Amino acid sequence: MIDIRHLRTLVALREAGSLAEAAERLHLTQSALSHQLKGLEDDAGLSLFVRKTSPPRFTRAGERLLEVADLILPALRDAERDLGKLKNGRAGRLVMAIECHSCFEWLMPALNRFRNDWPEVELDFVSGFHGDAQEMLAKRELDLVVTSNPGSNRDLEFIPLFDYEAVLVVGLTHPLAARTFVEPQDLATETLISYPVDEERLDIFAQFLLPAGVRPAKIRNSEITLMMVQLVASGRGVCGLPSWAAQEYVNRGWIKTLSLGKQGTWRTLYAAIRREDRDTAFMQDFLETAKSSSHDMLSRPARAPASAVSGLTAENTQQKKR
Repeated sequence: MIDIRHLRTLVALREAGSLAEAAERLHLTQSALSHQLKGLEDDAGLSLFVRKTSPPRFTRAGERLLEVADLILPALRDAERDLGKLKNGRAGRLVMAIECHSCFEWLMPALNRFRNDWPEVELDFVSGFHGDAQEMLAKRELDLVVTSNPGSNRDLEFIPLFDYEAVLVVGLTHPLAARTFVEPQDLATETLISYPVDEERLDIFAQFLLPAGVRPAKIRNSEITLMMVQLVASGRGVCGLPSWAAQEYVNRGWIKTLSLGKQGTWRTLYAAIRREDRDTAFMQDFLETAKSSSHDMLSRPARAPASAVSGLTAENTQQKKR
């Protein structure tokens, strides 16, 4: 009555937050997904989730099946990974770089888990920020790049890892701290503390300030996230960070985060790889490990994106609009 397909469908619905997003992620039409879920409910004689709620609210029966899915699917993925090792060999190379200063908070647990599962794979990390990392990837100097800016090289594929909200970080006594969101003009008189990279590569500029034609009164650079947060907490300015990078310091009671705009500003983080490497067993496993690690470790994760991005086209390189 219940098969793996059903469990994967329920997990996709939980992570995606809607039938439409779950269907896209599973490469199904929404009507086909609805029919599949209805069939499972008919067989069980129970409703699995409350329709017309966003995100879907699961019934006790649905939650029970999700508990089973959370036990079975990881074990199945382990078995599939082991079969892949037997079929394709265990050795290889995975040299990585990031185009995101604050990615280490969630990436390190993924690397540690992957290293334990694939000890024969040569794992290396190019330190520092590399604005030309995608070019290095195409030239085989790298094997994977973490980025929020998909490029135009058609030999590369951009695999969505997760969506995140870009937020403004302010001190607890800052005048804006009483707000829940800010508009671009609110930052015109502020000192903005940012990473020392091109403004077009920073979410707060590219997605919030530059489209509105607004610039902060002063810009101060820091390469270290913790130092940025300390400066903000000390009243030296404000900064923009992914919500998951700031959440640890919110929990410590150091700072507060505000949405950028009333609807918030959302971005997608990708793993860029060479298209030819997509079917390599250890590469597939690293991508799945990175996705599952983000789900486990991020304090405020958004739903997992549905499909990969290849090349630069109107359909497949636009990030999700919020």
